[in-house]
Amino acid sequence: MTSVPTVTLNNGVEIPQLGFGVFQIEPENTRDAVLAALETGYRHIDTAEMYGNEKQVGEAVRDSGVPREEVFVTSKLNNGHHAYDDALAAFARTMDDLDMDYLDLFLVHWPLPGVGDFVETWKAMEEIYRSGRAKAVGVSNFQPSHLQRIFHEADVVPAVNQVEIHPYLAQDDLRAFDAEHGIATEAWSPIAQGKVLDDPVITAIAERLDRTPAQVTLRWHLQRGDIVFPKSVTRSRVEENFRLFDFELTGQDMAAITSLDRGERSGPDPDTFNWIP
Repeated sequence: MTSVPTVTLNNGVEIPQLGFGVFQIEPENTRDAVLAALETGYRHIDTAEMYGNEKQVGEAVRDSGVPREEVFVTSKLNNGHHAYDDALAAFARTMDDLDMDYLDLFLVHWPLPGVGDFVETWKAMEEIYRSGRAKAVGVSNFQPSHLQRIFHEADVVPAVNQVEIHPYLAQDDLRAFDAEHGIATEAWSPIAQGKVLDDPVITAIAERLDRTPAQVTLRWHLQRGDIVFPKSVTRSRVEENFRLFDFELTGQDMAAITSLDRGERSGPDPDTFNWIP
């Protein structure tokens, strides 16, 4: 079976660099999709309370026959639970829904700077981390200004920052900031919801290498050091997205894809996004 490289987080925990995401997968389809991913060889699953499919992720991990300690599972704190006690209660519900004894990584899903104080939220995350029920804690969609407040007002440096990254939004400055502070960067929406797959630069590289545009884009992420977790409910696509380790992009390929950056978001702006479900 293909061996997926790992990234060592700032507390020594190792995370597979390629995972499987379940964003926008309906609960009734999640168990089968995750089972297909685990059978293909994925050992990193990324979910969230907001996705509404934590229970099915837990079922798939249990039913897969893969030992729990061999599967890296991430979930995220939903936006309505940022107060300290609410965050602790939400984590407990996540653990009940997953039916797991521990989580490998738990993230604050959005900073919501106009809603409450995400530093208070982060202090609850620190308590969760100290309890041992989450092996690592981190954030999602945090900007450098948000992270600076955590550095100054809390004790634990986030292990991970999960943000939107793709060829049209390369986020090189944010990635450099994360790296400078020992934070691993994860890329969500790695193919920009499919928008980059018709880009002539990417399709030309794909044709030359006899690969799909998605494989080329995901390989670009891996070679620049991003942790990435594409999602699909189609087994053939799940398997295709896993076949990334038997080819490489040249330096010229990498530069050409990076040059596509135009600061174009597919999702919300973290500085202004304050939605609560």
